[in-house]
Amino acid sequence: MIVAGNSKTLAATRHGSTKMLVNTQETMPGEFTRDADMQYPSGGLRGNVIDAVGDDCAEFIDAGRIATALMGDSIAANMFMLGFAYQRGLIPISAESIDAAIVLNGAAQQMNKDAFLWGRRTAVDPKAVERLLASKRASMSASVSPAPVKSPEDAIATRVKFLTDYQNEAYAQRYIALVNRVRAVEQREFPGRNSLTEAAAKYYFKLLAIKDEYEVARLHVQSGFLESVSQQFEGDYKLVFNLAPPLLSKRDPATGEQKKSEFGAWIIPVFRVLAKLRFVRGTAFDVFSYTDERRMERSLITRYEETIKTALSTLEVSKDASHYDAAVALASLPEQIRGYGHVRAKSIEPVRKREAELLAVLQRRVISLRKVA
Repeated sequence: MIVAGNSKTLAATRHGSTKMLVNTQETMPGEFTRDADMQYPSGGLRGNVIDAVGDDCAEFIDAGRIATALMGDSIAANMFMLGFAYQRGLIPISAESIDAAIVLNGAAQQMNKDAFLWGRRTAVDPKAVERLLASKRASMSASVSPAPVKSPEDAIATRVKFLTDYQNEAYAQRYIALVNRVRAVEQREFPGRNSLTEAAAKYYFKLLAIKDEYEVARLHVQSGFLESVSQQFEGDYKLVFNLAPPLLSKRDPATGEQKKSEFGAWIIPVFRVLAKLRFVRGTAFDVFSYTDERRMERSLITRYEETIKTALSTLEVSKDASHYDAAVALASLPEQIRGYGHVRAKSIEPVRKREAELLAVLQRRVISLRKVA
């Protein structure tokens, strides 16, 4: 949608003459990494296309959803769209030639042939295809039991396991200790409520599970990522990783921000070594821990621990429902800390401001109560 609806693409069109078939699948652009609250501009993009070529020359197809449902892989949307375009009379070669090209290409031949055919069928009778998809969904729902809803305790247990794999058991116990302390105060002072414990369990975990160099390496080589790539692609493909390691990245001369660089497949053995070295994270032997970014992330953890302790002390004194709500808001502040590198750093300033406001509310109440006492 974003490629189809941008001015550069539309400048190459002619109103009433150019035909545009647009896959409506919403794929977030790179701008999302700089503005985590951005909304996908579907309506505006659709309007841009219609204005450029005319309502009769624009067609919007949910190809990503349909192709994934039928073929099990969103990459099939490309051949699906080609089949749709062919059936609309927009591809001036024969279907036999396209099938022959798929065979010559050699990659995922059957899936590509099927996707091309399903694109043609959808162009002829989209309602029939949707009925087939609905039947398929109903069949799957009948054969698969719904997954049980995770309880707060299950969610905490999942995070404990993650942190153990992420670092070690001691790191996971650090998480449990704070969560248990929050739960004890909440149950004692506000029985029947659990919002504070849930907020602390969720957002303390978010701060502890820093996506640093060791974690990036672990996710690439110990999460099944490389295996999934080898299953999706065949032949002589090339892997390129876009990374911005703090110790190696150059800075943009205009903005002063770190720039990503391309790393080839040679980085995979480096990932394997780093993944095994995660036990040095945060120690004197951790070369990455001396960068400004890692110092900032560690300070966020300790600051969160201190603010939660302050909030708990206040609640033990005040036992006030309005201050309970302020404590929940305080525990939830890491929700607004998003992104990585300079993006993350910029998001911290408004969070610090809000943190100061909430702490002031809590501390004023404690001072007031002490004067009364």
